[in-house]
Amino acid sequence: MNSKLTKREREHLGRVKELPCSVCDASGPSDAHHIKQGLTYTCVALCKDCHQGPIMGWHGQKRMWAIQKMEELNALNVTIDRLLSHVR
Repeated sequence: MNSKLTKREREHLGRVKELPCSVCDASGPSDAHHIKQGLTYTCVALCKDCHQGPIMGWHGQKRMWAIQKMEELNALNVTIDRLLSHVR
Protein backbone atom coordinates (compact mmCIF):
# COMPACT_ATOMS: atom_id res chain seq x y z
CA MET A 1 0.00 0.00 0.00
CA ASN A 2 2.82 2.43 0.83
CA SER A 3 4.08 2.50 -2.76
CA LYS A 4 0.73 3.85 -4.01
CA LEU A 5 0.69 6.78 -1.61
CA THR A 6 1.28 10.32 -2.73
CA LYS A 7 4.01 12.41 -1.12
CA ARG A 8 1.37 14.30 0.83
CA GLU A 9 -0.19 11.07 2.12
CA ARG A 10 3.22 9.71 3.19
CA GLU A 11 3.93 12.96 5.03
CA HIS A 12 0.55 12.78 6.78
CA LEU A 13 1.19 9.19 7.91
CA GLY A 14 4.62 10.23 9.15
CA ARG A 15 3.08 12.99 11.28
CA VAL A 16 0.46 10.60 12.68
CA LYS A 17 3.18 8.10 13.62
CA GLU A 18 5.04 10.80 15.58
CA LEU A 19 2.03 11.44 17.85
CA PRO A 20 1.33 9.80 21.21
CA CYS A 21 -1.34 7.10 21.33
CA SER A 22 -4.81 8.57 20.90
CA VAL A 23 -6.28 6.07 23.36
CA CYS A 24 -3.84 5.73 26.28
CA ASP A 25 -1.49 8.69 25.61
CA ALA A 26 1.65 6.50 25.51
CA SER A 27 4.44 8.50 23.91
CA GLY A 28 5.23 8.02 20.24
CA PRO A 29 6.24 6.74 17.87
CA SER A 30 2.86 5.18 17.20
CA ASP A 31 1.30 2.93 14.61
CA ALA A 32 -1.04 4.52 12.07
CA HIS A 33 -4.23 2.47 12.38
CA HIS A 34 -6.51 2.82 9.36
CA ILE A 35 -10.18 3.06 10.26
CA LYS A 36 -10.93 2.20 6.64
CA GLN A 37 -8.22 0.66 4.51
CA GLY A 38 -7.24 2.82 1.58
CA LEU A 39 -8.36 6.07 3.21
CA THR A 40 -5.10 7.57 4.37
CA TYR A 41 -6.61 10.51 6.20
CA THR A 42 -8.66 8.30 8.52
CA CYS A 43 -5.57 7.03 10.36
CA VAL A 44 -5.40 7.00 14.15
CA ALA A 45 -2.19 7.18 16.20
CA LEU A 46 -2.03 4.05 18.38
CA CYS A 47 0.68 2.48 20.51
CA LYS A 48 1.45 -1.18 19.78
CA ASP A 49 -0.64 -2.35 22.75
CA CYS A 50 -3.75 -0.31 21.90
CA HIS A 51 -3.39 -1.31 18.25
CA GLN A 52 -2.40 -4.97 18.16
CA GLY A 53 -2.30 -6.05 21.78
CA PRO A 54 -4.18 -9.32 22.32
CA ILE A 55 -5.96 -8.01 25.42
CA MET A 56 -5.98 -4.22 25.21
CA GLY A 57 -5.75 -3.66 21.46
CA TRP A 58 -8.21 -2.93 18.70
CA HIS A 59 -7.27 -6.16 16.95
CA GLY A 60 -7.64 -8.05 20.24
CA GLN A 61 -10.18 -7.82 23.05
CA LYS A 62 -10.24 -3.97 22.98
CA ARG A 63 -10.11 -3.67 26.77
CA MET A 64 -8.17 -0.38 26.82
CA TRP A 65 -10.72 1.02 24.39
CA ALA A 66 -13.52 -0.05 26.75
CA ILE A 67 -11.70 1.37 29.79
CA GLN A 68 -11.31 4.72 28.01
CA LYS A 69 -14.87 4.49 26.62
CA MET A 70 -13.54 5.10 23.11
CA GLU A 71 -14.41 4.02 19.60
CA GLU A 72 -12.37 4.55 16.44
CA LEU A 73 -14.02 7.90 15.67
CA ASN A 74 -13.20 9.19 19.15
CA ALA A 75 -9.55 8.25 18.61
CA LEU A 76 -9.60 9.84 15.15
CA ASN A 77 -10.88 13.05 16.71
CA VAL A 78 -7.98 13.02 19.21
CA THR A 79 -5.49 12.37 16.38
CA ILE A 80 -6.85 15.22 14.24
CA ASP A 81 -6.90 17.60 17.21
CA ARG A 82 -3.25 16.80 17.98
CA LEU A 83 -2.24 17.21 14.35
CA LEU A 84 -3.96 20.59 14.16
CA SER A 85 -2.43 21.77 17.45
CA HIS A 86 1.02 21.21 15.93
CA VAL A 87 0.06 23.41 12.95
CA ARG A 88 -1.10 26.38 15.05
